[in-house]
Amino acid sequence: MQTTVEAGAAPTGMILGAGDVRIWGMTARERLRRTFVRAGLGVADEPPTSGSVVLALGGWVYDESLIATLAKRPEAVLVTDDGGAVAAHVPAARAAEAAAALERGEEPVGLARLSLADLAYNEELRKREAPVLTRLTAQNVREVEARTFAGSYKGVTDLVTKYWWPVPARIVTRWCAVAGLKPNHVTFLGFLLVLAAFWLFWQGQFGWGLVCAWVMTFLDTVDGKLARVTLTSSAIGNVFDHGIDLIHPPFWWWAWYVGCFGTAIAADLPGIALGMILAGYVLQRVEEGIFLRAFGFHIHSWRPFDSFFRLITARRNPNLLILTPAWLLGWPGEGLILVGVWTAICLIVHAVQLVQAFAAPRERLVSWLSR
Repeated sequence: MQTTVEAGAAPTGMILGAGDVRIWGMTARERLRRTFVRAGLGVADEPPTSGSVVLALGGWVYDESLIATLAKRPEAVLVTDDGGAVAAHVPAARAAEAAAALERGEEPVGLARLSLADLAYNEELRKREAPVLTRLTAQNVREVEARTFAGSYKGVTDLVTKYWWPVPARIVTRWCAVAGLKPNHVTFLGFLLVLAAFWLFWQGQFGWGLVCAWVMTFLDTVDGKLARVTLTSSAIGNVFDHGIDLIHPPFWWWAWYVGCFGTAIAADLPGIALGMILAGYVLQRVEEGIFLRAFGFHIHSWRPFDSFFRLITARRNPNLLILTPAWLLGWPGEGLILVGVWTAICLIVHAVQLVQAFAAPRERLVSWLSR
């Protein structure tokens, strides 16, 4: 009689083999252990007497989504693009048999196949990309690190984060991982730079303020990638990081205004521009929230144009791209006015996106990245 997995039973994770090659400052085995824990699995060296077991070869690097999905798919086997079996979810009674098969490079019999193509879309990172699944060797560590780092990147983001930061951020992320730095350490340093940039802008020291601001935006890329590649993200860290990201930009633009004009907001063109920036910042997030709540995915992931517009929409980094050359040309006040105009344009574009979404047939309201 074939043993089946009991519905609702919490699986146990088991690592097969040594997995002693190091990646991102840890062994492949340790990385897999963290993946099991983050997927809600207990980790054991021997199979339990009941329930189910997720078995995985320790010498491989797995995307988190693969283990998380396999944990929810009883009696399934995870296969590579070339059909090799590397992990399986089986009843505890079949653990020894399935483990022996995987270690021989064979597929355990009678299991449903789970392929990488089944998990190509990542809604959290807003991109369609095959999950990472590769054997780790001493010869391909740097290649796999590059692949896992790329896999940690959002597919839909601003143009600075997408095109300028990846190479230097990967280098610094590796330094941090090897040194044992935690993502929250990087986030805290970024927070200090947020305060420094605010004070420098307020004092009219735009050059040094921009240096602090740009370094902060770079570290804002590093901390998230460090958390993902080392599997050390946490709820507290997520709130800390995103809380800083959400709150600080309006204060920067207000400080820039004071640094330019040395007064509170006045009823003149620069004051109106600042008002537009502050109001637009809030209203754009309201528009994005309405779309997400109504349709279940991000407004920037709906159509190719929406993803393109996220590259340049009036967020922190694109705004800095306007203010930096304006300061270099000696026009910091005019730069602030340009940011206000661009914010108003972006607010209108997002409003049109919302109207189009509510007017479209419901079946068309899916992300183009998930098709």
